[in-house]
Amino acid sequence: MGIVVQKFGGSSVADAEKLLKVCKHIIKEYNEGNNVAVVVSAQGKTTDRLISEEKEITKKPNKREHDVLVSTGEQITIAKLAMTLQELGYKAISLAGWQIPIITTSEFGNAKIKYVNTKTILDLFEEKYIVIIAGFQGIDEKLNITTFGRGGSDTTAVAVAAALKADKCEIFTDVDGVFSSDPRIVEDVKKLEKVSYDEMLELSSMGAKVLHNRCVEIGKKYNLPIIVKSTFEEQSDGTVVTDSYMEDLTISGVTKDDHIARISVMGLENKIGRTYNVFKLLADNDINVDVIVQSFGENVNKNLSFSIKTSDLEDAVKILNDHINEIGAREIRYFDNLSKISIIGVGIANKTGVAADMFEALYENNINMHMISTSEIKISVLVDREDSNKAVNAIHKKFYDKLNK
Repeated sequence: MGIVVQKFGGSSVADAEKLLKVCKHIIKEYNEGNNVAVVVSAQGKTTDRLISEEKEITKKPNKREHDVLVSTGEQITIAKLAMTLQELGYKAISLAGWQIPIITTSEFGNAKIKYVNTKTILDLFEEKYIVIIAGFQGIDEKLNITTFGRGGSDTTAVAVAAALKADKCEIFTDVDGVFSSDPRIVEDVKKLEKVSYDEMLELSSMGAKVLHNRCVEIGKKYNLPIIVKSTFEEQSDGTVVTDSYMEDLTISGVTKDDHIARISVMGLENKIGRTYNVFKLLADNDINVDVIVQSFGENVNKNLSFSIKTSDLEDAVKILNDHINEIGAREIRYFDNLSKISIIGVGIANKTGVAADMFEALYENNINMHMISTSEIKISVLVDREDSNKAVNAIHKKFYDKLNK
């Protein structure tokens, strides 16, 4: 007898008919003699509806009360799924994050899991219950409800699986695994049978929406196999995220992130510590930066450009302008209509011609690059947002046409 953790996203549990499909996957594992814990998201667009209702009251909600509100979506799902399983003749029980409990930090809206108390779940396993857990939420040490941000239910599932020392963690979604690019954008995508944790981390961080990067980090830390598969295809093998990769592909995937802005700090004094001051100021205000380019002018000044999420743009520009004299800059400029296109692959830096092929694909399609970033496992470029879909298709075609020859 093993332990299996399954997670079902909002589209998988959207209505009563889909809840019955979800039950088939749960019952299959349970009837094979496994203990099953199931993590679920809010149904369909429930969270969006709650946020919309929140905006009718206030444009700047209290962060604690925001978490209390949006956490209710998952609680509705766990009750409905438990009821559905009970109607089918199975012992099932629902648990909110605070009932387990999942103990977190106090960063409302983006809390981190400190530990999962497994006793309640294990005791219920002893009584042959299927345990249905609300994703996306926990409780801090002051008993405040907290939520984990985008992809939080994935994080819940993998954290629970790691704490239970589960045999596997299955992430069910509306697509049959991890693909070489977004099937909604690119026609001839390739499904990956296996992908390494490092590649999946980059795919998640660079815009792929199949798994959240935080859950992949937990999987890697505890060497827990994560299987991404379709809720609606019962024979789906999906994609296994593990500590090794199977295919020696030039690249594993092409991703895009359409929510990117660029900030340029102009006329920054060319003195030791000026660059540090800029990024320390942003870090102190919880603003992450990504691609960074520094250029030197003819005089004693330099320009510093970097990319950030568009959601952070307004705050970042205000902070920098408020401290412009302190950091020693002349002007703060910004542009918010960018996308980040990335190619991902293990050892990509050691494979000759990869960057040239990527840049050639963009050149052949008359797409301008604004910034470039490279690492051992990825190459990213910033392009105009209006060119993002064309860029993904052009790059994917360049590499996968070559692979298929």
